[in-house]
Amino acid sequence: MQDFSEYEMAPGTIQLVDVTGGLDVKKNNDDSNIILQPQPSTNINDPLNWSTRKRRLQFLLLFIWGFLQSSTSNFTGPLYDAFVESLDVTYEDINNTAALCFTGLGLGVLIIQPCAAKYGKRVVYLSGTVVSLIGCVVGGTAKNLTSLYLFNLLSGLGASPVDSIAEVSAADIHFQHERSTALAIMVMALYSGSYLAPVAAGYVTANPNLGWRWCFHIQSIIYGVLFIIMFFTFEDTTFKRDTEKEDEFEEKVLHQVQSIVSNHSVSETTDVSKNIVRESFEDGSVEDFSDIPKTPYWQKMKLIHTEHGDKRPWLQIFIRPVFLFYFPAVIWASVCYGSQMMWLSLMGNTQTLFYASEPYNMTADKVGLTNIAAFVGVIFGMLYGGKFVDWFSLQKAKKNHGISEPEHKLWTMFVPLVTNAGGLLAYGLGPYYATHWAISVILGQGLLGFSMAATGTLCLSYGAFDTYHKLAGESVVFILFFRNMLGMIFCFVCQPWINGSGVLWTTITMCILSIVINGGFVILLIWGKTFRIWTAESYAKYSNPDYGKFF
Repeated sequence: MQDFSEYEMAPGTIQLVDVTGGLDVKKNNDDSNIILQPQPSTNINDPLNWSTRKRRLQFLLLFIWGFLQSSTSNFTGPLYDAFVESLDVTYEDINNTAALCFTGLGLGVLIIQPCAAKYGKRVVYLSGTVVSLIGCVVGGTAKNLTSLYLFNLLSGLGASPVDSIAEVSAADIHFQHERSTALAIMVMALYSGSYLAPVAAGYVTANPNLGWRWCFHIQSIIYGVLFIIMFFTFEDTTFKRDTEKEDEFEEKVLHQVQSIVSNHSVSETTDVSKNIVRESFEDGSVEDFSDIPKTPYWQKMKLIHTEHGDKRPWLQIFIRPVFLFYFPAVIWASVCYGSQMMWLSLMGNTQTLFYASEPYNMTADKVGLTNIAAFVGVIFGMLYGGKFVDWFSLQKAKKNHGISEPEHKLWTMFVPLVTNAGGLLAYGLGPYYATHWAISVILGQGLLGFSMAATGTLCLSYGAFDTYHKLAGESVVFILFFRNMLGMIFCFVCQPWINGSGVLWTTITMCILSIVINGGFVILLIWGKTFRIWTAESYAKYSNPDYGKFF
């Protein structure tokens, strides 16, 4: 461990644990040594001041909404044969329509993030619900390929908040030490919807009294009910914090603890640290909003919320993610998370091809059931990428004078690196060599589900929220736009790639790609903090609200 007196600060470096036990700051009730980051304000309407019950209810609604939206975007795998028979289309045609869904997701991410920043997240979620409902109506009445194109475009646009502001909403109501768990649960909503929806769709399609159109009709009904529930209960989590004063407070805490540990024994630190940090509250580093009244219910349920909204022009907010194109942490997170969409798209586009023909000859309902293995993998991936990563980073911070570095979490990437590569090999080579179905389904899809959930959480946590928290919204947009574009491209090339190279070499190539892309975390593990120090000046410039004011 380096000399604490020479410890170098960088964007993302925070004091997460009070190792002296004497800092007079707000701490976690369950563990009095964990410092709440960010420090909740004295405003009663601050989402971080909501009761645990209220925060859990709002998070549950967010999870259900995300689960349903991801279901709509990914349930059609078992319906491919039905589409071919009823709509006179080919497998390649259907894969192309799926690519349009990723296009809608990517474009939607760019459009709705500035809208949410200016007018609140509530109106965006409700609008997305309506758009997806319309998309399901179009899909349920489809008569040709054009209808499938329109359904996928609408479902992508409707689900785009899942890929931009849902993660920010989750972070709005959780502290740093519990953020990986919250993000993991949201990633689980994405993947569990992607895996469980095809299971249900397979059974509905195989039922002679229902058929494939009822897959769309059922979702239309659920969207209608969910819209009503959210309209009367779902609150906006947008809350504008003074990031400059937060940074001043954080810097004081870090330097004061540094000074205390370097110049005093532990027994001397308690009274000193309490007095020093208390001064940071008294001198205005933390603002006093205790006189602000509680917002009445009718005002919370407004469609548009501008009280804490971004006052900058819409176009200025729209272009800001572009400024992040050379931040190494954001670039790696974008490419790595984008590759996970390639594997998700791979399974969605090849399940019927692999399992409905020789050697397995599964029916539509059985093809859908294969997704259960991936879902189980997602559950374990969520626990690993969430609870375990939060616990692991806390242990690393405790051994580092209570200071947490974003790279601490990257040590946990070794496991997803191995499971991702192994899952791809088992999924693709199982059908190629006509092995028992369990190799491809249980081992292949299970390992892929685990790695996608764990990796997605780590990418979002490290690349968007831990390293450059003032640009979290812009980072999420950059990462998820890139992810969706990779998913779109892969939908177009997946079938031609398999047709041209064969299942064997396509699988081996994708395995190598996964190792190279995921393995990029080693570079950040070694030089990540150096990169953050190099980009500190740019980060300070770009996080200035007036930067980019060209319009």
